[in-house]
Amino acid sequence: MYFRKFLMSGLALGALIVPFTAPACAAAPLRLAASLNAPDWLTLGGSYRLRYETLNGRFRAHYAGSDQILVERLLLAARVQFGAFYAGGELEDSRQQLADSGTHLGTDSVDAFEPLQFYAGLQLHNAFAPGDSLDIKGGRMTIDDGSRRLVARNRFRNTLNAFTGIDANWQDAGGLSVHAFYVLPVNRRPTSKAALLDNTVQLDSESFHTQFWGVSVTEPDVLGRASGEAYIFGLSSHDGPGLPVADRDLYTPGLRLYAKPKAGTFDYQIEAAMQFGTSRASKAASDTRNLRHLAGFIHVDAGYTWQAPWSPRLEFDYDYASGDEHPGDGTDNRFDTLYGARRFDFGPTGIYGAVARSNVDTPGLRLEVKPAHSVSAFVGYRAIWLAASRDQWTTAGLQDKTGRSGNFVGHQFEARLRAELVPGNLDVEFGGAYLVHGSYQDLVPGAPKDGNTTYVYSQAVLSF
Repeated sequence: MYFRKFLMSGLALGALIVPFTAPACAAAPLRLAASLNAPDWLTLGGSYRLRYETLNGRFRAHYAGSDQILVERLLLAARVQFGAFYAGGELEDSRQQLADSGTHLGTDSVDAFEPLQFYAGLQLHNAFAPGDSLDIKGGRMTIDDGSRRLVARNRFRNTLNAFTGIDANWQDAGGLSVHAFYVLPVNRRPTSKAALLDNTVQLDSESFHTQFWGVSVTEPDVLGRASGEAYIFGLSSHDGPGLPVADRDLYTPGLRLYAKPKAGTFDYQIEAAMQFGTSRASKAASDTRNLRHLAGFIHVDAGYTWQAPWSPRLEFDYDYASGDEHPGDGTDNRFDTLYGARRFDFGPTGIYGAVARSNVDTPGLRLEVKPAHSVSAFVGYRAIWLAASRDQWTTAGLQDKTGRSGNFVGHQFEARLRAELVPGNLDVEFGGAYLVHGSYQDLVPGAPKDGNTTYVYSQAVLSF
């Protein structure tokens, strides 16, 4: 049955690819709107992605053996614009095949036939000053902000974060920009393992029990060619009917300074945030004790791009996100990554996702190359420690409250190759990660004894 599902999915992808292979030399990529002769006021588009993942050597608690999954995601978007007014929507259909009762499966993989976005807005010019622009919209939407470490429209993950509320972007003639939003995060459904395995269609929902807001300001050229960013996010989340959450009221202010990669020069990025407020230790309804919350994270990277064939770039990076070293002391020091993405810092997610921006202390190196205009690749390494040995390794669900298991999680090696087979229409990608287990897995209670972890994936993305 699994082979049949895999074969059918492969044939479906092949049927989609074939029409695009002949015009590979065309000057412009094929687009749905042009194919349908859509009027200028109507924009249509989308993508279909198919990815196969396999994992051997588990690291999560309560799992053992090998695993595999085939995930597919269809996105269809439409937008109309009349003068300053616009409205749009996007459908997401994220499903899985090949998973079974032993697969680490959640709403990050499955969200079948879901209206991801539906919104309306205004784009105004010279709104407050000559040369400025203001874009304000309301409805359900996806959001990217700054580095995307705390608020992001997911890219590698098979499902996307969505929010319902108001979002506004303003930019002056000199490039200074302000982004502000007040939204209700959308809860993806279904959540039961059986329903996820069956790709059950159940509409997502939002609730005033969880409210999220943010303001960020970005200024270009604040230090040479480097841009600067300041932000603050607020999250209030409390239990609602059928929505068990770890109650929290958090405020997260932060700063970022960054110079983008450029041939023949050094680039760098420094981002730091603190987090304060109150939180609870678990989602249990019986847990009614508010803890003082005080946490933080820092990211630093520095790279250099050579003016040479393949444009090699070498980067050093370091990430630290605090953990709770003293459970039971009335203070929670584990950093909450809010609604951020992590693939670009910590490696593939999917059925892997060994590292998250919470209770982690990890330096790394990465070498990137671009052998051709349509081909790019990188290899990377990072050493991984827990920031607090008595707190949880959050992605594995493992914890030794005594701290006797130490904090060395292991060595992670990563590689990725990406190529545009048909520029603008068809991309393929191959990658993986290898986690050499550290002493922590040997000692911590409940750790699987499967040996080192090997994760490999291959994917194709058709854009139209």
